[in-house]
Amino acid sequence: MFGIKEIDANGLKEMLDSGKQVRLIDVRSEAEYNQGIIEGGEFMPLHTLPARLNDLSADETIVFYCRTGARSGQACGFVKQNTGIEALNLSGGIIRWYQSGYPVVQPNAAQVG
Repeated sequence: MFGIKEIDANGLKEMLDSGKQVRLIDVRSEAEYNQGIIEGGEFMPLHTLPARLNDLSADETIVFYCRTGARSGQACGFVKQNTGIEALNLSGGIIRWYQSGYPVVQPNAAQVG
């Protein structure tokens, strides 16, 4: 996506395996989120992002993801435009993550909402 920094599934896996602190934010719907997440994924549906901008910090590495990378790309663009924070978009989304052989786990019910 033009003007958006992206990371692929392999790059994200390497980053997570290295122990780097990464804030994974899942911008899918609640129904999609409940189907499975990347471990550590935080539920923040795309439509709630405008109200949650103050929850984000330039001091953290933020990776947004969705099903295919389209909505998370929008999230990255919106955050950059409104806060200056350059988050990363998981290209291909959770589908590419799963197709790359990486695990998808069930979310903890306490994380939703």
